[in-house]
Amino acid sequence: MKVRALLGKKIGMTQLFVGDGEVVPVSVIKAGPCFVLEKKSATGKDGYSALKLGFEAAKEKHLTKPELGYFKKLNREPLRHVEEVRVPEEQLSEMEVGAELKASIFEPGDMVNVVGTSKGRGFQGVVKRWGFVGKRASHGTHKYERHGGSVGSNTWPARTWPGKKMAGQFGNVSFTAQNLEVVKVIPEQDLILVRGAVPGHRNGLVLVRTAVKKWKRG
Repeated sequence: MKVRALLGKKIGMTQLFVGDGEVVPVSVIKAGPCFVLEKKSATGKDGYSALKLGFEAAKEKHLTKPELGYFKKLNREPLRHVEEVRVPEEQLSEMEVGAELKASIFEPGDMVNVVGTSKGRGFQGVVKRWGFVGKRASHGTHKYERHGGSVGSNTWPARTWPGKKMAGQFGNVSFTAQNLEVVKVIPEQDLILVRGAVPGHRNGLVLVRTAVKKWKRG
């Protein structure tokens, strides 16, 4: 399997009419252009094969001194987002440091995974966070309709088990939407339209890469 990957921004959602008249909900992603900053090989000091990609130009005042030093060492303009993407060792020879990757590396019909950070929803109760049904609102129940119930144990172990579903921070975590179909690619605008929803808010950073469990191209 040949791994294809791009960093991009989620623009929003819309819909398309496909050939048979079906209405398809799609997420619009501005993918690339990305630049290959570094190659890491399993036979080298890193011990694994990967590409380091950079995306979106940045002002120097928005970067730290170590980050600016990294780009100065590469002799290129600073980029806002830098991510590593694991690729097969045999694919490294096809990429050159400094190469520019655009949305055209994907084609309609490709299956991709989209990785992003989900929307943060703050501190939430168990009903919204975990989908608890809650208690009945009749027969004397008072102010407990959305409570989680007992969280402790008996005399032994006399504590709450780790991993117990309780109220807490909801969202703002890395999430991967798997096996989404690329419906359309608009290379002149660096846009990729994928079927369904992808994680994150508008203008949120996403990583689009070849699906691991399902793909249609070699």
